[in-house]
Amino acid sequence: MKVVGLDEIEPIAVVGGALKWRPVRRTLGIEAFGINAYTADTGGLVVEEHDETGAGAGHHEELYIVVTGRATFTVDGESFDAPVGTCVFLDDPTERRAARAEEDGTTVLAIGGVRGQAFQISPWEFAFASAPAWEGRRYDEVKALLLEGLELHPGNTSLLYELACIEALMGDRDAALEHLAQSTANPRMREYARTDTDLDSLRDDPRFSAALDQGTA
Repeated sequence: MKVVGLDEIEPIAVVGGALKWRPVRRTLGIEAFGINAYTADTGGLVVEEHDETGAGAGHHEELYIVVTGRATFTVDGESFDAPVGTCVFLDDPTERRAARAEEDGTTVLAIGGVRGQAFQISPWEFAFASAPAWEGRRYDEVKALLLEGLELHPGNTSLLYELACIEALMGDRDAALEHLAQSTANPRMREYARTDTDLDSLRDDPRFSAALDQGTA
């Protein structure tokens, strides 16, 4: 048995720092389902805008529960008030969802999994978990987490892109360009790469331009 309060789980600043992620699943070692908590202050996104179909997503059904404060949810363009105790269940991974905090310290618990399948950790969780190491420039730790994610999700373009970024910062040009080329099979990653300063050390290499030109001919 493990017992922990949400406020005892060290928050990790993600999505530009305004959103605080509390890694409930990782902290408790849960392997049967995904569960995490998110906290934001008034006006901030407490659930970032997304659907569950992207390269970093788990393609989950998701249940959101407002546990402190108050939020405004927007699902496929429809907005509604969500005070404490509100449960929002989304069974369709294509539904576009977001929630904005209406009070400081608003916390939303998110629970998810794929119907009829054994649970797998979502690709985004490895990137979020690496945020403190990114901030501390402990690039070896970041790379280890991303490689762990790729073992579970081979060929995932989101993780490959993050890996290319960290290898570029580490000065491993050949590996970075190889992984960037693999990631930019996804048009979204190509767009990120055009302006991402983490990749600046690669821009003078013809392989960088070739990666960005994929699918544009």
